[in-house]
Amino acid sequence: MRRRRSSLRPALRFVASVMMVSGVLMVADAGTTLAWQEPISAFLADRQQSTLDDELDGARALAEKDLAELEPIADVERRLAELASRQARRSEAGDAIGRVELPTLDRSYAVVEGTDTASLRKGPGHYPGTPLPGQRGTVAVAGHRTTYGAPFRTVDDLRRGDPVRMSMPYGRFEYEVERTQIVPPTQTSVTRHVGHDQLILSACHPLYSAEKRIIVFARLRRAEPAPAGA
Repeated sequence: MRRRRSSLRPALRFVASVMMVSGVLMVADAGTTLAWQEPISAFLADRQQSTLDDELDGARALAEKDLAELEPIADVERRLAELASRQARRSEAGDAIGRVELPTLDRSYAVVEGTDTASLRKGPGHYPGTPLPGQRGTVAVAGHRTTYGAPFRTVDDLRRGDPVRMSMPYGRFEYEVERTQIVPPTQTSVTRHVGHDQLILSACHPLYSAEKRIIVFARLRRAEPAPAGA
């Protein structure tokens, strides 16, 4: 019996050590998530963002051809609308379509088409059924706040007058924050057309909860086709 107990002690010490290390890692993961973001999904999202940057290089090459073909159209709004329509026809769920920049928050992320689970793991996602920048109406983009890079973690820090930029392969669009609103997740009316072109950023609210949504409304202030070779 004594020999059996002696032989079990190393195994029990090993199990105890594993449990202690696991506990420390779990506490560290929880603390990191509370202070910043979930670290494992952040690592995965960072790798996805690098891949999306490569995809955007390819999208810009296609947009270059469109820009050259449509350059004779003097009306800039009409040209941008056609460029956006061509981009929309080429884009499928999960494809990189552009980049959202939040200068006052020092954040910039590649944006994908779609808001399904797989797409949002890559980065902010464009709501299907809403226009792309350059088309008339309300452009809608959603993003995570605590996982997968947490691109919209601090959108509640955006203030009236702050700039928000959408850099598309075919054009540059600058918006200005007008207001922020907290709504139920079922309130889809925030994507409706209004009397001007706008961008909305949507994320779960409050942090660590999907009970509500925080919506940032930003009005389009300037739009221009992408410069050649950009």
